[in-house]
Amino acid sequence: MTIICVDAGTTVIKAVAYDAAGAESALARRQTVVSRPAPGHAEQDMEAVWDAVAATVGEVAARSSGPVELLAVTAQGDGCWLVDAAGAPTGPAVLWNDARAAATVDAWTREGLAAAAFRINGSSAASGLPHAILSWLRAHDPDRLDRSATMLTCGGWIYLRLTGERAAEESDASAPFMDLRTRAYSPELLSLYGMEWAGRLLPPVRSCPVAGLAPRAAEALGLPAGVPVVMAPYDIVTTALGAGAVTAGQACGILGTTLCTEVIVEAPALGGEPAGITVTTPGGYLRAFPTFAGTEVVRWTCGLLGLRGPEELGELALRSRPGAGGLAFLPYLSPAGERAPFSDPLARGALLGLSFEHGREQVARAALEGLSMVIRDCLEATGAVPGELRVCGGGAASAAWLGLIADVTGLPVRRPADAEVGARGAYLAGLAATGAAPSVAAAADEHVRLRDAVEPDPARRAFYDRLFADFTTLRASSAGTWPLLAEMRGRA
Repeated sequence: MTIICVDAGTTVIKAVAYDAAGAESALARRQTVVSRPAPGHAEQDMEAVWDAVAATVGEVAARSSGPVELLAVTAQGDGCWLVDAAGAPTGPAVLWNDARAAATVDAWTREGLAAAAFRINGSSAASGLPHAILSWLRAHDPDRLDRSATMLTCGGWIYLRLTGERAAEESDASAPFMDLRTRAYSPELLSLYGMEWAGRLLPPVRSCPVAGLAPRAAEALGLPAGVPVVMAPYDIVTTALGAGAVTAGQACGILGTTLCTEVIVEAPALGGEPAGITVTTPGGYLRAFPTFAGTEVVRWTCGLLGLRGPEELGELALRSRPGAGGLAFLPYLSPAGERAPFSDPLARGALLGLSFEHGREQVARAALEGLSMVIRDCLEATGAVPGELRVCGGGAASAAWLGLIADVTGLPVRRPADAEVGARGAYLAGLAATGAAPSVAAAADEHVRLRDAVEPDPARRAFYDRLFADFTTLRASSAGTWPLLAEMRGRA
């Protein structure tokens, strides 16, 4: 028996085969391309994403010893993946980190629409969410909307190609049009944004839907038709599940293209300052703060300093004392601004306190400290007080960064033993959806294993408590310059 799980990330498609005991037995990866045809745009070729899925699944299936009995899929969330009545793309996918609709989101925020929607939906507005992208397309590419029949996410697109069925998994549908209290699309939200016209594009909402592998897809993958296919929750949810965060109060941090700090909660929090997102999980809700900038900041810093990769950055950072000699780094480098733990499309990064006394070591340390401060900032915004933080993603390979995260948050930091945590979460969801496990929590108890914890250093923790307060003060001060900087960019 073999179960294959796909994790379709923004830059890498992964497929993992699990044997009868639930152990990883094969892994395949394919890089995907994010194109940026205009300032602020982030797109992907939908057919190229499908081809990468088919190639990875076919590769691990050929390397597996037993028959494939289940396929489960998780993928990047948000964005806008439009198809026509025949199921063909009407253009490239517009991704979650696209910034073309930033002005629209800024207007919604100033007019109070975003805050009113948060009371129903629990998610702050962002330029990469479907309502913003659809609004932009209606203004700038109405012909594409006319040719489109259904708006999907990446997971929905892959599920359509695998099964021929159009659906939105509950987690994907959570933002921006769902009333979290009913777990259904909200006519009130569509009306609030003046988007009643978009209702025809919304696919049915289903929780971990299951359908048979269609003959055409089976041929492309080299698998028998009819194999059950599960659309698992989207990647920030399955990553939490795969890390074993399945009950209220457990926390997970994804150190990937986004820094996503998230906590399982029993009920959605619809009050307070609009920030972050809330999405459904198989057993409750996930309060999540996915930033627009994560490990791309690490890569940018490596390029700036002439380093070969994150490992060298960590080694260089450790040559500097904590606090980086008074150098502070605000890591808001995305052209889309920031969406967590605050929402501001005009947000921009900064190196503050720079002088001739600073060198490459201090810049490296300031960059990793700044990213770690964002994780703490997001963790505090959840309102939870977890006993530990489970982390995964590409950044989790950096021992230096894990140590900083432990010191800055004051929490033990633990990594799952699995190489691909999102795929493991899809595996757990697939077992529960097909009845092979009584629940996701029960499946996690059986299959999730953790490595030893990285413990915070008490002395450095006290130091970083003070530095975190300084970080938030500097950010608040810098925020006053962001509108002026936006004007300057407009004149450039």
